[in-house]
Amino acid sequence: MAVRVDLNVSLDGFATTTDQTPENPFGDDWPRLVAAYAATQTFRRRVLGDHSGAGTTGVDEKYAHAYFENIGAEIMGAGMFGLHLHPDDPDWRGWWGDEPPFEAPVFVLTHTPRPSIEFANGTVFHFLETTPEDALARATAEAGDQDVRIGGGVDVVRQFLRAGLVDRLHLMVNPLVIGSGERIWDGLRGIENDYELHTEPAESGVIHLTFRRD
Repeated sequence: MAVRVDLNVSLDGFATTTDQTPENPFGDDWPRLVAAYAATQTFRRRVLGDHSGAGTTGVDEKYAHAYFENIGAEIMGAGMFGLHLHPDDPDWRGWWGDEPPFEAPVFVLTHTPRPSIEFANGTVFHFLETTPEDALARATAEAGDQDVRIGGGVDVVRQFLRAGLVDRLHLMVNPLVIGSGERIWDGLRGIENDYELHTEPAESGVIHLTFRRD
């Protein structure tokens, strides 16, 4: 079992964007930041429900496929679930639709716990107010001999990295400069010393960095 992280980041290390407006809620930078990942066959099938076989292959597809492989449980922050959109609606089921792509137990870290939400495809959202260590212990118990993924957001990932709980960190470094947002490396000076680094360029111009604990 391994604890894994996969994130899209810019050349300057940002994994979130700040150019959203009411008229353009995703902004222009976010689609650019995730363009290579969103173009893969696996993303189109698992996230968009497109089973036509459309999408890119090659190096980006290899990593997109690995993203979903052997995951027994996931941990994410309240923002990734989307609780900030409907904080007072106990019946809201998240912004992932009726078939969330996780197909495994998901532990959502939040200051306002609520009853679990179960979907037919095996996704179950559990809402916890707890520490990274306790959340990981619960996720590990659910995952069995499969991996646990720390899905995001960036602050949650940094908490797990600072606590030394991540075995493998995969970054899709996209060839663009954003200039603002949440940077993955803030507060993590020297963390590369705890890992072995592997790099692999993709046809899209993305560079895949994998930090693997010895």
